[in-house]
Order: sequence, then structure tokens, then C-alpha cells
Amino acid sequence: MKVNIMGIDIDSIGFEEAIERIEGFISQRSIHYIVTPNVDHLIKLQKDEEFREIYKNASMVLPDGVPLLWAGRFLGTPLKEKVSGSDLFPALCKVSSEKGYRLFFLGSTDHVLKKVCKILKSRYPNLKITGAYAPSFKIMENKKENEEIIRMIKSKRPDILFVGLGAPKQERWIYRNLKRINVPVSIGIGISFDYMAGEIRRAPKWMQRIGLEWFYRLLQEPKRLWKRYLIDDMKFFYYILLQKLDKRFLNGG
Repeated sequence: MKVNIMGIDIDSIGFEEAIERIEGFISQRSIHYIVTPNVDHLIKLQKDEEFREIYKNASMVLPDGVPLLWAGRFLGTPLKEKVSGSDLFPALCKVSSEKGYRLFFLGSTDHVLKKVCKILKSRYPNLKITGAYAPSFKIMENKKENEEIIRMIKSKRPDILFVGLGAPKQERWIYRNLKRINVPVSIGIGISFDYMAGEIRRAPKWMQRIGLEWFYRLLQEPKRLWKRYLIDDMKFFYYILLQKLDKRFLNGG
């Protein structure tokens, strides 16, 4: 089942079902990518045609944030469960250690990726991390670096590619290079590498449950995030009300 929020069809499935679908994609050996929208993504999607196209063609669109669950209930089409990239990442690492899936990490910094690999190998000695690469900030413009990254990923043949470049950069990179890298499952996971490495603290579970994870992030980086959370993302509530009152919004009107 899919739930339409602000013109985007979001999969209403549970966390365990999402894992099962990802395992199915790996067994099929076909090419898939997964997006995990939060409020900020949905706001960006309203004015970014390529970003909307990326979402339209994704194999799964999973709700990353309690506010999306609130919106679904308000619209009379509730989503089953929050399935965030930051929760999927460690869960899929655990599953991969048990099933022998091969992983590749792209994003963040060398320092962070080294810490992440060390932490994961200590937790799961059998985990197959085939490669980890921290790209330059201008990965999208650096053709030489991009070609090297693609060559590296293809040579390592991962089953899952985790990309932590932030949205919409990570989704654009996956979409533009999807057929060339030939990876069964690619997932954009935002700052999940930094969470696991302990470089950025994630909100306590109780704040995650009641939808205040964004507020915790704001307290950590107010200068960088205040405009995103307090101005740009506040439009979300207006858009949801608009959708409730005017069904034409479902068609992008």
C-alpha cells in the first residue's frame, strides 16, 4: 500500500517487511535504489524536478520521520511505521553479517569511515565490507573522481551500497550512476555514518518516538540548521493542510 503525502507516494510497510524486500532485491540481482523521505526532502521535492523524478522511480520510498506519520493520520491515510535510513543502516549491517551480503560505504570523511568499519567489524566479525570511500565535497562536478569511484564500486561488487552525502546530493549521485555501478541495492542514508561513529549524537529514543529528533539536531548545530528547520520545513504543515482541503494537490497542483 502507498500513501500520498504532498504528491509523493510513500510505502506504508513495517520495518521488518522493508528488510525482507531489500533481501528480495539482492536475491533477484536486479538494480534497485531506496529513498527515505523526511520533512526536508518533501519540501525540496516541491521545487526540484530531478529530485521528484528520482523519487518517482525509486523501488521503495520509506517514511523517515514521525511528522510523516502525523501527516498520514491527519489525511486519513495512515502510514504503518517509521522506517528511517539511520535505523536501516545498522539493521542491514547485522543482516548482512548473517547472510554474507557484501557492503560498500560512500560518504562522510576518512576518519569517520575508519571508525564505522572498526565498530562494525567488532560487532560483526563476519561482516564483508568490500570498500569505503570518502569523496570530495564536489563529487558531482569532479568527473575524474567520479569515474574512479564507479570503477572502485564495480570492482568490489557489493550487494548493498550505502551513500551518505546528504539530500538531495546522495539521491542524485545514485540515480545518475545507477546503471553503471550495477549494485542490487543502493540507499541514501544521510548522516548515518557520523551517527555510528559517534561524531554526531542522535536524539534519545524518547525524542525520536514523539517526533522531536529534528529539535535535537537543531540544538547541536543551530547556526547551520535554524533556517532549514524553523523556516523552510515549517511549510510542511501548510502543504499538508492544503492537501487536506484541496485534493488537486495530489496531482502536483
